[in-house]
Amino acid sequence: MGLGESANGAWRDAAVREAVRQGLVTAERPVAGLLDVRGVRAAAAGLRAAFGGGEVLHAFAVKAAPLVPVLRLLADEGLGAEVASPGELALARAAGVPAERIVLDSPAKTAAELREALALGLAVNADSREELARLDALLAAPGAPEAPAVGIRVNPQVGGGSIGALSTATETSKFGVPLRDEGARRWLVRAYAERPWLTRIHAHVGSQGCPLELMAAGVRDTYELAEEVNRAVGGRRIRTVDIGGGLPVNFASDDVTPTHHDYARLLAARAPGLFDGRYRLVTEFGRSLLAKSGLILARVEYTKSAGGRRIAIAHAGAQVAVRTVFAPASWPLRVAVYDARGLPKSAEPVPQDVAGPCCFAGDLVAVDRMLPRVEAGDHVALLDTGAYYFSNHYAYNTLPRPGVYGCIDDQQADGSPGVRFATVRPPQTLDELVAEGGAAHAGDLSALR
Repeated sequence: MGLGESANGAWRDAAVREAVRQGLVTAERPVAGLLDVRGVRAAAAGLRAAFGGGEVLHAFAVKAAPLVPVLRLLADEGLGAEVASPGELALARAAGVPAERIVLDSPAKTAAELREALALGLAVNADSREELARLDALLAAPGAPEAPAVGIRVNPQVGGGSIGALSTATETSKFGVPLRDEGARRWLVRAYAERPWLTRIHAHVGSQGCPLELMAAGVRDTYELAEEVNRAVGGRRIRTVDIGGGLPVNFASDDVTPTHHDYARLLAARAPGLFDGRYRLVTEFGRSLLAKSGLILARVEYTKSAGGRRIAIAHAGAQVAVRTVFAPASWPLRVAVYDARGLPKSAEPVPQDVAGPCCFAGDLVAVDRMLPRVEAGDHVALLDTGAYYFSNHYAYNTLPRPGVYGCIDDQQADGSPGVRFATVRPPQTLDELVAEGGAAHAGDLSALR
């Protein structure tokens, strides 16, 4: 069974064992991210299969893993990229993602960003009335593209999920044109009627904590607006519907639920016209494509006891799991324990805290968790961390960004199992940290008198 085929953690055990044996995690480099390449490929294939063979662009949400090798892997699997900043666009282009497979979404696009996007031929979703007015001016200028790929992001205002900070379709969300505000629907229909180049519509309702029914309701409302616009202009003005992403991930077990197939089937029931061939579809999934294929492996430096409870001090804390540390109820992570050789520990579980290396008391990735007794020199693995956790580094205490490695099973000549690794991002060096800290300008403040 390959690394990506396991539903019971077998890929993790092999990857952890070999990461320790091959020196990817050591006393000197005590934390690293591991990504199961076959698992990523399987997730991409599942997404493509879920939405069938019609005209669909699956644009991976770059914010979930802004790492060039990951974007290249997904591009090789037929995916595009959804970007929300100049940096994310630069990464997508460095990965070789073609411009026609890139979608630009952001609530704060500058005129320069819009001008570049139009020149490159990216798809652009205007987030507000003001942004649409800015696009009007840019597209009226000499040399503007004749057939830009431009749409409007709408907020269906269908409500929020269980994580308020991630809910994008509430009544007062900062994203998109609010569809249910007074006069908004009339304005949207008129905006499309007056602009023949406005051929797309976009909504992003989902995120972690959002139920599928809420997501589907938002997509249905967006589709119904597209139908209304097309009726009003007497033709197919809107030809592309971008349904966003946001499929939630199950962090409680190895089960992949909900699946992309579950979501596509629900959408087909709620808005069947999306799938009859009249519209090109765009999706923008991120977390659901990568989370289950990643883990963060960290060495345990010390153990101690306080108030009668054991505490394991490991090298993975807020710097790699900032959401879990600061919002544990919304972002709980499973923790697996391995010994000094990287082999799974199976001793009788006892209640323990797993703490990180940051110098504040709340740097805890697990509290009072039942785990096999952890000892110094062991390893802990934070599971389901293939999305966001590798890349959203929190530089507290000037801790370096860990290395990230892709892995794949590799049977040896004698038939024994093995694992091959490829570098996604090398560990950050102290020299690089010092440079980031302004070393080249060390005396500049002192020179100001």
